[in-house]
Parts: sequence; C-alpha cells; structure tokens
Amino acid sequence: MTIEVRVPQLPESVADATLVTWHKQPGDAVARDENLADLETDKVVLEVPAPVSGILKAQDKAAGATVTSGELLAVIEEAAAAAVTAKPAARAAARPEAKTEPKKAPEPGPAAATAPPKADAAGGKLSPAARRMVEENRLEPAGIAGSGRDGRITKGDVAQHLAAAPVMGRRLDQRVPMTRLRARIAERLVEAQSTAALLTTFNEVDMQALSALRAKYKESFEQRHGVRLGFMSFFVKACIEALRRFPVVNASVEGGDIVYHEYYDIGVAVSTDRGLIVPILRDADAMGFADIEKAVAGFAERARGGTITIEELTGGTFSITNGGVFGSLLSTPIVNAPQSAILGMHKIQQRPVAVDGQVVVRPMMYLALTYDHRIIDGRDAVQFLVAMKESLEDPARLLLQV
Repeated sequence: MTIEVRVPQLPESVADATLVTWHKQPGDAVARDENLADLETDKVVLEVPAPVSGILKAQDKAAGATVTSGELLAVIEEAAAAAVTAKPAARAAARPEAKTEPKKAPEPGPAAATAPPKADAAGGKLSPAARRMVEENRLEPAGIAGSGRDGRITKGDVAQHLAAAPVMGRRLDQRVPMTRLRARIAERLVEAQSTAALLTTFNEVDMQALSALRAKYKESFEQRHGVRLGFMSFFVKACIEALRRFPVVNASVEGGDIVYHEYYDIGVAVSTDRGLIVPILRDADAMGFADIEKAVAGFAERARGGTITIEELTGGTFSITNGGVFGSLLSTPIVNAPQSAILGMHKIQQRPVAVDGQVVVRPMMYLALTYDHRIIDGRDAVQFLVAMKESLEDPARLLLQV
C-alpha cells in the first residue's frame, strides 16, 4: 500500500514555503516520524515527518521548489508492502546461479566522479542553509569545522571554508540566493524605512549598581531557579515601567488611528545563522525575572535549532535588540513594524565619567531608542530613555515601581 506525503498545513500568515532539501532519496528506508525534508518559510524551517515506516518510492517535488499547504511531496510504500515485495527478490537471490564469467566492476564515469557529497556526511549537523552551500559547491562536510551548538556547521562556517580555500590565481565570485527569511527581513526593513518617520535618540547608563547586584546574587539565583541571571530581565522590566509612563511608545499606527496596547508583549531579537528573528515575551509585565531569563534562553536555543514556532514570532508591541553581545558600541536599530519603537542595547565599556564632581571610571552602556516620529514626540522618546536610565542605575526602583 502506498501512502502520500503532503505539505503540512502552513500557519495562517504563511502563503507558501520553499523545499530546501531532501533528507531521503527514492529507494531509501524511512521510519515513522523521521524527517524527510526541510521546508523554509519566511520565519522558520519546518520538518516534514514520515507518516509511516517503509520505502520512499518517489519524490514529486525537487529541492528549491515553492510549495503550498496540501501539495503532494512524495510517496511511501508502507513497510508491510515493501516486505512482501522484498521476499521474492530474497528467494531469487538465494538460488544458485549458473556459472558465469565474473563481471568487472564498471569504471566510475564522469558523473560519479563529480557527484556532490551527501550533506549527512557530517553526522547530520548541517543547518539547512549550510547544507545547500555544501551541495552547490561540492564540498566534503567532514573537512569543515563547525562553530555552532554541538559542532553544528553553519552557513558562515561554509563561507569561511570557501574563503580559505586556495584560489590558484583566479578571482572568484560566489552567487548565493537569499533565503526566504533573509528576503523577508530585507523587505520588512525597507518597508519600515519607507513608511515610518524614524528617528533615534540616545542616552547612557552607568551599569555599576546593576553589575554589582547581578554579581552578588547570580550564584544563588542560578541555584534557586536553574537559569543564569543576565541583564536582559532587568532591561525588560525597566522597559515595561517606562512604557507604563509613556504608553504612546507601546502603541502602533493602523491607517489613520493610533492603537494603544494595554498589554506588554516584548520582542527580544535573537541572532541565528539564517538571520535575525524576534520571539515575543507574552504579557511580560506578569513575568518574574527568572521567567524572563528562562524564556529568552529557550527562544535562543529553539531559534538556533530551527524548532521555534510561528506563533512565538508573531505580534509584539515593543522590541529590544542587543548588539552589545557582538561588540557594538553604538547603533541605530530599525523599528520592527507595525511597532512604533525599538530599544538598542550596546557593549558595556569602562569609561571615565564625572560623578559628584570627580572623574571616575565606570562600566557604561549607550542606549538607543528608534521611534516612529509620526506618533511619538521627541520629548516622550527622551523621557522614556531617562526613565530607563533611572531604573537601571537604581534597580530598587524596579521592585518598588517608582
């Protein structure tokens, strides 16, 4: 009996997907729930599990094809039927054959000599984008050092491997199609720049009190809650207090209306080898510090593993991006539409500052708020950052909400 494998139901906001790669080829044995192929959408990579165990009989779509919900992808011959077909062949193989001259093994042809290596040669630790580059450039994954989690080979690792390869006096260009996620990011950023009146204002925060508080309690916090105490939970809490004071920063524009959101769904930008995504902390005002740290750590792990869901990336009233983890000292982030503002965190750097008339060295961080000037005035943007600064320089304010 043959079973059809079809494109799973895509999320409501996703019209189609790209078939990135096949993990099984016709004739390969498959186990129930084993991943047959990767489908890339604008936001996440979806797996196509095998509905039954058996033999992959045929593929209806080639890698690179655009597919929609319910389209036929492949056909599997169920395990029972495959076993019945295999029995006569096994009996025939058991019969003694007439004595014949031994046949010489065929010489490998040009096609065999140039066939690209299987992406699974690296133990299956290739991201979808990296797998595509390996196959296009006919590389051996075993010779590429992986910098991702558990030795996973990323697209950047493959690009670095190609750049380090000997060029033999030639100047080469490499043309790689944008992934759907990268194309969608480009589209949204250009749209934000062309439809909103974006402006950025800056302030700086003395991180000494917050750093001392974190150093004092980080060990007991981790023992109690099972997660490290980072700075992100303090920034999320400080943002919520500032948003309460200046609700227009938590608002959005819909046509000729301003929509004031009376809840706080905070997006936290996460970098992956496929691009930047922004998972959402739903009702962040109701979350404790440990809840926020666990949620952010979970987002990062699932995002880099390709298992984050569309629902976790949808919505949001305000966003935070932390370029400081990459060494950025200052930047002007772009608003994640339809939101109206985004906070940029940056590197903590020891700098001389004036405190009570004395020049002292303190751990300082620049904050940047990019906002839609159509609805947010400069006064509100500046006072929002001042409120953030007050909460972070005196963390007790976050507990007392003053």
